[in-house]
Amino acid sequence: DNYGRNAFGWSLLMARQLVEAGVKLVQVNLGNNEAWDTHQAGFPSLKNFLLPPTDRAVSALLDDLHDRGMLEDTLVVMASEFGRTPRIFKIPKAKLPGRDHWGAVQTVLFAGGGITGGAVVGSSDSNGGHPATDPHSPEDFAATIYRALGIPQDAHWEDLTGRPHPIYHGNPINKLFS
Repeated sequence: DNYGRNAFGWSLLMARQLVEAGVKLVQVNLGNNEAWDTHQAGFPSLKNFLLPPTDRAVSALLDDLHDRGMLEDTLVVMASEFGRTPRIFKIPKAKLPGRDHWGAVQTVLFAGGGITGGAVVGSSDSNGGHPATDPHSPEDFAATIYRALGIPQDAHWEDLTGRPHPIYHGNPINKLFS
């Protein structure tokens, strides 16, 4: 019940159980949940249907991992492939406005796994449309995960000819680590 009685809550509960059983990598997707397309009726959908169960399930996961002494050794990442437009618009024939896809800025949550709690990195401009301070790339996002997992920055893999290829293509977001 702490996670909520919905597919996302049950999936996060299962993820915690898998981690507790020793599984090293668990990925939970919202799946084919078209309700997150907030192109129309965005704000009522977020307020009434999408954010409350997400908040409940993610909070329960973090509390559960902490209470079991597993959070410090478990990296939790919550991200999307894009943010939302700073401009609110109305689609023809839609009753209420919404927001479209936007790649310039987005929010990502990191918790556990050596990440410093409560840290905020970067900001957007006054319209929420572009980075104002401390922008980071997807490569930095990946490098941050690699660092949290203990992968050295000079790590590489070798192709079939023995040629080395670096794993890191960005820099870890060091402000997230104590």
